[in-house]
Amino acid sequence: MNVFLTVIATVPVAAWVFLLFARGRFHTTRLRSDAPPGDHVGAAVVAVIPARNEVDVIARCLTSVLTQDYPDLDVVLVDDQSDDCTAEAARDAAEACGQAHRLTVVRAAPRPDGWAGKVWAMAQGLDEADRRFPGAAYVWLTDADVAHDQVNLRRLVDTATTHDLDLMSQMVMLATKGFWERLLVPAFVLFFAKLFPFAWVNDPANRTAAAAGGCVLVRRAALRRAGDFESMKDALIDDCTLAARIKSEGHENGGRLRLTLTTKAHSARPYGGLRGVWRMVARSAYTQLNHSPLLLLGTIVGMLLLYAAPPVLLLTTPWHGAATAGALGALGWLLIAAAAWPMFRLYRVAQLAPLLPLAGLLYTLMTLDSAAQHWRGRGGAWKGRTAPAVDAPRGEG
Repeated sequence: MNVFLTVIATVPVAAWVFLLFARGRFHTTRLRSDAPPGDHVGAAVVAVIPARNEVDVIARCLTSVLTQDYPDLDVVLVDDQSDDCTAEAARDAAEACGQAHRLTVVRAAPRPDGWAGKVWAMAQGLDEADRRFPGAAYVWLTDADVAHDQVNLRRLVDTATTHDLDLMSQMVMLATKGFWERLLVPAFVLFFAKLFPFAWVNDPANRTAAAAGGCVLVRRAALRRAGDFESMKDALIDDCTLAARIKSEGHENGGRLRLTLTTKAHSARPYGGLRGVWRMVARSAYTQLNHSPLLLLGTIVGMLLLYAAPPVLLLTTPWHGAATAGALGALGWLLIAAAAWPMFRLYRVAQLAPLLPLAGLLYTLMTLDSAAQHWRGRGGAWKGRTAPAVDAPRGEG
């Protein structure tokens, strides 16, 4: 028994050493776009904002977009069949900040069969943007709950111009209110970075492609080469799907991407504690696994070994008596906390880094729930709509 437990304890230690040193330094927060922008502000930009039932947050988002320190910006807001006063709140916000002339509000047509809701809304917005602002060199896709500092668009355009990027994306700071969000939200960003290491995404020679949908600046010509949103109409994970298409359909060696963290843009959307985060993850987690039972099984086993085994082996040492396994469990838990610490520090909850195993267990259960919803014939339910259970492409990694 002692030998078996020692082997079990060795696996996560070896895995975490490999991850920390050979997975693109995913755990660090060094890839940030927080610096003051340069002088590349000449390109025309049109912002497309899909909004469905966002009356509580749209004014903050829209005010931050309309008052950007950028000379050539127009905004198309797509009211995606909202049954609240989203459109009216958007117009009021534009009037209040004296920028109503920059705003176009479009009421989205009913979603056709085979289209994911957000992708359909973005497609409607892009069509309107092409009609009204055909000279725009970039399309800025931002979620309706995200507020940006006044120079964030300058920062995006400057980075895209300096590095000749087809797509520039920022992982914005997500809302953390209450214990469960403070535990689960930084863990969510860390797991995303482990799945899609930002350094690999930013390397043109690496096939890994990903984006964070809350803030994406994409070159209009690159979006056109990728087939616009028609080519990804059924994508539930629309941001990573878009990034994968841009990277594969761009220059000779693929389109150039850049994905960073930022503290200059914040999501105002409250998740509603554990239940809200659970719904967010369960709507698309099994899609990320390509609806594969084998990948689901591998994910469950991997998550239990990586996150649950070390603390369990350490805390149960008085019962199993395997001192070596207990010591390796302590080392594994220390490595987990070391991996979590930079991201949790960014979110100002570094003291919760040792609890990453609990977050890992909860995300495993959320993934199981996502698979169960798919097996019951339900796709990703979000904001009162349930998407069809279809296989959607995802970023490579």
